Amino acid sequence: MTQRQNGRIANDGQRRISVLGSTGSVGTNTLDLISRERDKYDIVALTAHSNAALLAEQAKELRPQIAVIGDEEKASDLKDALNGSGIEIAAGRSALIDAASEPADWIMSAIVGAAGLEPTLSAVEQGATVALANKETLVCAGSFFNERLKEKGATLLPVDSEHNAIFQVFDFERPERVEKVILTASGGPFRTRDRATFETITPAEAVAHPNWSMGAKISVDSATMMNKGLELIEAYFLFPIEISQLDVLVHPQSVVHSMVEYVDGSVLAQLGSPDMRTPIGYALGWPDRVHTPSPKLDLADVGRLDFFAPDYDKFRCLWLARQALDQGGGAPAILNAANEIAVQAFLSEKLGFLDIVTIVEETLDAVEDWPLDSLPAIKALDAEARRCAQSLVDQHIQR
Repeated sequence: MTQRQNGRIANDGQRRISVLGSTGSVGTNTLDLISRERDKYDIVALTAHSNAALLAEQAKELRPQIAVIGDEEKASDLKDALNGSGIEIAAGRSALIDAASEPADWIMSAIVGAAGLEPTLSAVEQGATVALANKETLVCAGSFFNERLKEKGATLLPVDSEHNAIFQVFDFERPERVEKVILTASGGPFRTRDRATFETITPAEAVAHPNWSMGAKISVDSATMMNKGLELIEAYFLFPIEISQLDVLVHPQSVVHSMVEYVDGSVLAQLGSPDMRTPIGYALGWPDRVHTPSPKLDLADVGRLDFFAPDYDKFRCLWLARQALDQGGGAPAILNAANEIAVQAFLSEKLGFLDIVTIVEETLDAVEDWPLDSLPAIKALDAEARRCAQSLVDQHIQR
């Protein structure tokens, strides 16, 4: 991972900031931190998928140069809301990618899913500091992305709480001293639920995460533990380690965000309250630290910290992700594409909770991967996996 000691600073001393996916959980928390020290930042671009009302509200407050809505059907809503503001308005997929290429010092990549890949690559192309909250970028295109990152001299700072924790305690100068990287997982809302009742799980139950406030898709991934599987794959491409060095521990309290074990038996961990503003703030201030309003951790109040081995039979999505990582090639991209299709079908109440893993597994078996040595090849495999997964979903609905 390429690291620079300081991002480029605007002539007036303000850092030029863009937030891709500003209306989601990570995006709104990022803007919360920025708004507390508004004079330090010059907002270049804010983008959203379809929440035009919230994007307009954010734009009115923070005055970006450009506001972009991905859903072109919402373009008129955004234009009406920002009429007379002087803020440039754009819509559509290509506009999102263009916004990411606007010159900036620090760019938050928080677009959910594989849709975030091209905008994130666009941010990397300008050699910016990229705060990565879009794990699918590395899941779908890890090797290709890292090559572009190195070539452009960009800085990548992980924002997922687990990877941010590892980043803080990993010895990049002596990676050979690392024995193991341990990602913690809350276990989601169904950690203690009898698997025999999983067939009756509703979308409303699946999105009710016990510790974190997240979007619907990520919350469902947490409920199936696919999220942790995707994070395993992401960790492999973020840190100089072997697959065999990656492990997962279920930690219900979400206080220990991840750990690094060294060859001498020492285990270093990053702890904190479950508040995304902590890892976002770390990335925003890096290599310094900034003040955040996150609740301070009181271990006496927490009382106990529990850890359990994950149940791969109960949460088969985690096992599938591990298998895809072992297989390598395009398997992780296929896994991610199939999961996005299946989760959306579940949220639309077209599939049951247990059908998610079935669709993913059947897609992995059906789609043959190919070398992911270019963006067109990555996009083509993603599209093929989505076509296959959607066909399987349609077949299931017709049964």
